[in-house]
Amino acid sequence: MSIAFAAIEEKDVFRQHWGYWLNRLKITDPGVVSVLADGAQWIWDASFLEFLGKAKENLDIYHALEYLASKGDVLFGKGTAEFRWWYDTMRSDLLEGGAKPLLDRVRAMAEREQLDRNKEALRQLENYLVFHSDRMNYREQLAAGLVIGSGQVEGACKNLIGARLKQTGAKWKRGNVNRMAKLCAILYGEQWNDYWKTAV
Repeated sequence: MSIAFAAIEEKDVFRQHWGYWLNRLKITDPGVVSVLADGAQWIWDASFLEFLGKAKENLDIYHALEYLASKGDVLFGKGTAEFRWWYDTMRSDLLEGGAKPLLDRVRAMAEREQLDRNKEALRQLENYLVFHSDRMNYREQLAAGLVIGSGQVEGACKNLIGARLKQTGAKWKRGNVNRMAKLCAILYGEQWNDYWKTAV
C-alpha cells in the first residue's frame, strides 16, 4: 500500500509531518528511512534535523542527469556527437559506479582544459559531484529495491493535486487548499474507502 500526504506550508512546519508518519507507521529506527529529493538544500537540512542524520539520502537520478547535461552543453555544445558520447558514458558510469568514476573523468578533463568557460563548468560539476557523492549510490539503491527517481511523486503532485486545485476559475483559501490536498493524497494512497469509514 502507498501512503501519501500533502500540504502547502512553510518547510519547517512541513518536515514535522515526517516524524508524525514515522510514529504512525511504527518506524522506530530512522536509519531505515530513505529520503529521495531533487537536491534542494532545505530538504537535506530538514532530513538531518528530523531523522537525526541517520536517514539514507538519495539524489533523484533525473535531477542529477539534468545537471550533468547542462554542463555537457557548455563543454561540447548541445546535441553534438561529442556531447552525446560523453553524456551516455557519464550516465552509464553514474548508474554503475556512483560519483567516483565521474569525478575521476572530470578531474582529468580539468587538467587538460584550456578554455576558462569550460574550466568553470568542470569546477562546478566537480563540486556538485563531491557534495552529492554519498547520495548517488544508484546501483546499491536499485539492488535494495529503492526507487531512484521522484517522477511518480512529482507526477502525482501535478496530475492529481495540481490538476484539482488549478481548475479554471478556481479560487482557494489556504486552509481549504490543504484540506483538498489531503483528500487528494488519501485518494492517491488508496485509503479513500478507509478514510470515509472513519471520517466524521
